[in-house]
Amino acid sequence: MSTDNTQTYDSSNIRVLQGLEAVRKRPSMYIGSTDLEGLHHLFTEIMDNAVDEAIAGFCDHIWITIHKDGSLELRDNGRGIPVDMHPQTKVSTLETVMTNLHAGGKFEKGAYKVSGGLHGVGMKCTNALSEWMVSTVYKDGKIYQQRYERGVPVTKLEEKGTTKLNGTQHVFKPDFQIFPDVNFSFKKILEKTRQHAYLTGGLKFSLRDERVEAGESPKTYELYFEDGIKSYVKFMNLDEKSLCDVFYTKKEEEGIIVEVALQYTDSLEENVKCYTNNILNPEGGTHLAGFRTALTSAINLYAAGEEMLKGMKNTTLGGDDVREGLTSVISVKVPDPQFEGQTKIKLNNPEVKSVVQKVLRDELTTYFKENPKEAKAIIGKAVLAFKARAAAKAAREAVIRKGALEGSGLPGKLADCSSKDPSISELYIVEGDSAGGSAKQGRNRSNQAILPLRGKIINSHKYRVDRILSNQEFKDIVTALGVGIGDTMNSDNLRYHKVIIMADADVDGSHIATLVLTLIYRFFRPLIERGYVYLAQPPLFKVEIGKNRYYFISENEKDVFVREAEKAGKKTVTNRFKGLGEMNPEQLWETTMNPETRVLKRVGISDAEEAEKTFEMLMGVEVPPRRRFIQRYSKLANLDV
Repeated sequence: MSTDNTQTYDSSNIRVLQGLEAVRKRPSMYIGSTDLEGLHHLFTEIMDNAVDEAIAGFCDHIWITIHKDGSLELRDNGRGIPVDMHPQTKVSTLETVMTNLHAGGKFEKGAYKVSGGLHGVGMKCTNALSEWMVSTVYKDGKIYQQRYERGVPVTKLEEKGTTKLNGTQHVFKPDFQIFPDVNFSFKKILEKTRQHAYLTGGLKFSLRDERVEAGESPKTYELYFEDGIKSYVKFMNLDEKSLCDVFYTKKEEEGIIVEVALQYTDSLEENVKCYTNNILNPEGGTHLAGFRTALTSAINLYAAGEEMLKGMKNTTLGGDDVREGLTSVISVKVPDPQFEGQTKIKLNNPEVKSVVQKVLRDELTTYFKENPKEAKAIIGKAVLAFKARAAAKAAREAVIRKGALEGSGLPGKLADCSSKDPSISELYIVEGDSAGGSAKQGRNRSNQAILPLRGKIINSHKYRVDRILSNQEFKDIVTALGVGIGDTMNSDNLRYHKVIIMADADVDGSHIATLVLTLIYRFFRPLIERGYVYLAQPPLFKVEIGKNRYYFISENEKDVFVREAEKAGKKTVTNRFKGLGEMNPEQLWETTMNPETRVLKRVGISDAEEAEKTFEMLMGVEVPPRRRFIQRYSKLANLDV
């Protein structure tokens, strides 16, 4: 036991954080992070309060403006935050709710029947983490205003004149001391606004971005959807081939409002969004659990009654089978929601599961009986998914058995490294046998493994798992990675903590890299999420000045270098590489594989939903979305011809 008494531990060591200091001290505890997601959470908190007014029936229009100076303004035509003196704090109610943690109108049941906020923290986070914020209330014919800087009031509540308006307006500028990047993304703001417009049918949004070049008009959007989430599902399936019309139901049970819209497409993916009181729950929760149970039960009940499962070994369709190709929005209104975390990623109310389950099972059963054509199309797809899953399981087991019978199970083409430590081991997935041969000779054998691919591999976004599993190139990648696939996948078993895709620096190479990325995204997404996947950046040009060699990834970079060299009177010799196969082992090591000189791009998923849409558009079976993309961006393309 230490007897050093030079440091005392008493009341002087205990710091009491006043006002909103706690939010500024630990912002990530309140908004999740201080990256771009956290930045936009400031907007979300203000937006959610305005939408709560709409849900309560007091607001039908919300205005959002991003000003030239980077500040954001949001105004609603609701009741306006109360401005009278609060009996507990002895300052105005506006100042109370803007500066006191856990103060708000969501604690008492009289103010809001349902709301997204429950901790009374929302607007305070925005206020605390803003360089400045000005809140204006239009109420009872008068205008009231107060200014805050980093959460601290710098003016008293002031009366600014008369008005015929009602509502609340907040203008705030995110604090550069908190956020590395304080620039709002118009795209993210638009996406969030569109979500709310769909989720609250009849609520109008006017969105404006004034950050444009001189002489240009501001970007403006008007969003209004009378059909609410039914329109949302149609929007989500805009580029998909649907199998049926949109099913929609809205009912209230035990004080909980359940609203569900769903539609099936010929896609192989499931796309379901869950909301509680208009707040997105990315990880679902009890409403999603109730939805899934009801969907599986209703489909199996109808299929069995219509004898549509005859001849199947297992007479029950599983959850994965009935959800293939499903697009749905689940929106519940709950009086006292319990979430996981301040950012509300998951709904935890147990009573919601049983309510959603009952409502959806009854409504779907009725829908199937009244729409037998749609029911048969949905169940037919589920049966096909069941059979494909059974075939995939058999193929997967065959791959595993083959590996077990062949000892290490490693593919013959793989030139493995001698190290068994995944943290320092690298796997290069290389385009072509020729480049693979150079890479094998030029590598560091102790920690760099090489797996050559035979040209363009299968497009794994177009086909079912059983078809993909029969592809030899796919099998080689699966066995080389060592993590398994499907239910058996465990990314902790990855044999290399750098999986590097190395393809030519031209259009064909980019296509091959995209195919490999598509495969990894679909079957091994955790490897991307954990930061294990990289793209090599081989040079496209070599410039020689005397005995010195310089390599360049882009033509523009090369041209700038050559111009400067010519100005200095140096003679340059430029060569363009047609592909990796043209490089000898020494060049490949020097430019693309040597950790001291190479450039790698880590592949990340900042927005999985957007990534999935992009993969589907670029690599999926539907041609029209791809054609529209090419027509829109063809002028921006840097063609390699």
